[in-house]
Amino acid sequence: MSTVGFLGLGSMGSGIAGRLLDAGHEVLVWNRSSGAVAAFVDRGATAARDAGEALSADVSFSMLANDEAVDSVFDPVTVAGLAGRTHVMMASISPALADRLTSQFEAAGAVYVAAPVLGRPEIAKAGQLNILAAGPAASVERLEPYLAAIGTRTWRLGERPSVANAVKAAVNYNIIHAMQAIGETVAMTERQGVDPALFTELLSSTLFGGAVYAVYGDLIARRQYTPPGFQMVLGRKDLGLAQEVAEAGGVRPATLEALVAVFDRALADPELKDFDWSAIAEVSRRDLI
Repeated sequence: MSTVGFLGLGSMGSGIAGRLLDAGHEVLVWNRSSGAVAAFVDRGATAARDAGEALSADVSFSMLANDEAVDSVFDPVTVAGLAGRTHVMMASISPALADRLTSQFEAAGAVYVAAPVLGRPEIAKAGQLNILAAGPAASVERLEPYLAAIGTRTWRLGERPSVANAVKAAVNYNIIHAMQAIGETVAMTERQGVDPALFTELLSSTLFGGAVYAVYGDLIARRQYTPPGFQMVLGRKDLGLAQEVAEAGGVRPATLEALVAVFDRALADPELKDFDWSAIAEVSRRDLI
């Protein structure tokens, strides 16, 4: 097995890094807060002195929160020092940033691969993520042993890394629609005296099978929004990424403005703003529109 770097040990990153450890790799970890690093050292990982040391491994991965967090780590000077190395960006970032990083990595003689994932933290911990991979085909092929430890399937989306980020934004846009639809229809039927758990079970057991309706339907029915598997503010960020993708392709989604308004209302609510992103359902249930 080999030494790999891993940057970002939040709820998703810790699950992914844990899978690499469990697969027998030596993992060099870095995180802004030291508590998460200490927990991984206890599991056998090695603490990197800084982000640059974690990136010094021949292969490294990162799972950071947003464009700003990625920019703060992957500054031009840092990227220029990565010649001969391969980095796998697992964060949901804008395609524009992915294109810029791709150019910077190529100029430095390094390889950049985008590999955002589908799944919540418990899915990451179990190694059952779906991985959306895009980058040089030979590099993605070499990464397969690592990716196999992380997920159940790697979807190869071509050689331009930013395409993976565009696809991830489009998938999340579908998830947001599903959560909003569940919230609206739960509100409708709940006010007719129907048990929300029964209604969401009806949805997921009949015409709307699949993880989104089963998982989020249950969370919404039970109002089980904390601890958040995916924070509300990150959901709003991903909705903004979908908007960027749509605008770049000349697409004008009919429902986008309404969904933006729902998220903004949820984030303005002192309680909802800290909940899981599925709590956008409460905007309809609580008449906050």
